[in-house]
Amino acid sequence: MPRMIKIIAAYALYTASAAIFAQNLPAPQPAPAANLLQLSTSATVEVAQDWLTLTLSTTKEAADAPSVQAQLTQALDAALAQARRQAQPGQMEVRTGPFGLSPRYGKDGKINGWQGRAELVLAGRDFARITGTAGQIQTLSVSAVGFSLAPESRTKAENAAQAQAVTRFQERAATLAQAFGFGGYTLRSVAVHTSGQYPAPQPRMLAMATKTAPLEDAAVPVEAGKAQVSAQVSGEVQMR
Repeated sequence: MPRMIKIIAAYALYTASAAIFAQNLPAPQPAPAANLLQLSTSATVEVAQDWLTLTLSTTKEAADAPSVQAQLTQALDAALAQARRQAQPGQMEVRTGPFGLSPRYGKDGKINGWQGRAELVLAGRDFARITGTAGQIQTLSVSAVGFSLAPESRTKAENAAQAQAVTRFQERAATLAQAFGFGGYTLRSVAVHTSGQYPAPQPRMLAMATKTAPLEDAAVPVEAGKAQVSAQVSGEVQMR
C-alpha cells in the first residue's frame, strides 16, 4: 500500500510538472501566409476652387498702448458694422482675426512707443459679395486673398478621388494575380488616405487702390484657380 501511494504521488508530480512545462512553452506560430501581394494606387481629381478667404487688416502706432488699442478697436468696429450688413451663412461669413499690440524699442533698448495690428476675415462662396464688401470698407485694407474648397465640395472631390483609386487598386490586384498565374485574389488589409493641394494665400498690396472710386465699382479683383484632391489606396491581397 505505501508503495502504491508513492507511485500515485510521483505520477501526480510528473503530471503537474508537465503542465507547468507546457505552459512555459511558446505558443505555436501560424505558418506565414503564402502568395501575398502588397500594392498601392492613387488618383487625383482637379476641381474649381469655390471658397474665398479674404483678410483685411490695419496697423496703428502711438506713444502708448491704450491709444493704439483704441485706434484698432475703432477701425475694426467700423469694418465689422459694414461687413455684418452683408453677411450670409455660407455665402459670406465674417470673423475677426488676430488682434495684438507690441512695444517698439529705441536704440537704447527702452520702449519708445507701441504698435498694433487688427484683422477681419471675410470668407464664403459668394465672391462678388465678399469682394464688394471689402471694397466698401474704409478702415481696413486687403492684406491677403486665399482660395480653397467649400466643405461639401471637398467631400465630393474626396469621394470621387477615392472611388477612382479603389477601382485602380482592384484592377491592379486582378491584373497582377493573373500575371502570376492565379485566378483571383482575396483582400487582406487596406488603407485609404486623402490629401489636397491649394495655393497659399497671396498678399494684395494694391487691392484697395479703388477706394476713391464709386462704391459699386470698388470690388477687389480676384480670380480663383484649381484645387487638386488626391486619394491613395494601399493594402495587401492574397492571390489564389
